[in-house]
Amino acid sequence: MRRRTLLTGIAGGLAAVGTTPALAQGTQGRRVLHVRPGGSVQAAVDAVTGPGWTIVVHPGTYREVVNIPAHKGELTVRGASRDPRAAVVVFDRANGTPRPEGGTYGTAGSATFTSAAPGLTVRDLTLANDWLRADHPDYTGTQAVAAYVTGDRSHFENVRFLAHQDTLFADTTALDAFDRQYYRHCYIEGDVDFVFGRARAVFDACHFHTLQRDVSFTPKGMVFAPATARANPYGFLALRGRITSGAEDTAYKIARPWVPSYETTAWPSLVVRDTWIGPGIDAVEPYTNMREAYPWQSMRFREYGNSGPGAVITVPQNRPQLTVAEAGAHTRRTYLGEWRPYGRR
Repeated sequence: MRRRTLLTGIAGGLAAVGTTPALAQGTQGRRVLHVRPGGSVQAAVDAVTGPGWTIVVHPGTYREVVNIPAHKGELTVRGASRDPRAAVVVFDRANGTPRPEGGTYGTAGSATFTSAAPGLTVRDLTLANDWLRADHPDYTGTQAVAAYVTGDRSHFENVRFLAHQDTLFADTTALDAFDRQYYRHCYIEGDVDFVFGRARAVFDACHFHTLQRDVSFTPKGMVFAPATARANPYGFLALRGRITSGAEDTAYKIARPWVPSYETTAWPSLVVRDTWIGPGIDAVEPYTNMREAYPWQSMRFREYGNSGPGAVITVPQNRPQLTVAEAGAHTRRTYLGEWRPYGRR
């Protein structure tokens, strides 16, 4: 019950879906919608009529599913406070949760927050899925996504992503699309494959936290599970961040490759560089396989300049490193191209 205790402790009330958001006409014609406790973030999204809108979410807990479709591009959704804990969008739904019309929601369908909109910016919010395995021991589909993100130029800053398995699904709009995503100063926690997908995604100064998990086996989980398309030169890049753990030492892996059954040509790519890695990560064997047919050693997994007890290189073949020359090709600029959401930082 840890997740629900965390969320209900935040000020605010539950959202009443369908409540009309307040519109404020800003300076220079800027269009702003305000959502307050008792209101609905989804209702605000539905009210957006074109690019350039901003939705301001005031402190409170909004228990609802939010879906931003592709035609709602260039939208900003931000918390009214700079504290991302103040405004929380949360729901509890899993892969195996039954749909009213039959079947189950599936992994992507379990997401609390979904966006396919290009040019999306999200700031200063918490996006959470508080579905718990312990409440549903009969479920086999235990993936419960906090955010499912597709769409080019998706930018998240100072956002908390909270769930357990498959917290952040960083994906693309199509198998042959190289959609770019940028996460800066974000906090992402979970247990199994909790940052996964095929997006070209940069995690800049982000904090990844592995949860304690009541199981007797190890590894208890993995931070990353990229599914990068073979044609995409870049997958996930985590730089200048840190990886901490609520579990015992060496209980977690950095990553395992995900080669989906619907895209067996995938060639997962992950670079972790200039990052502090805590003792919760197994330094001797930091990577593992999802399926033996796709060994991690054949994937594009590399490290560079990492520090901390979980980054100690004891078995070099288990920790492939970039050369100095190779490291120059794995930067924010090379991954994101002409799109520079990080400005001149």
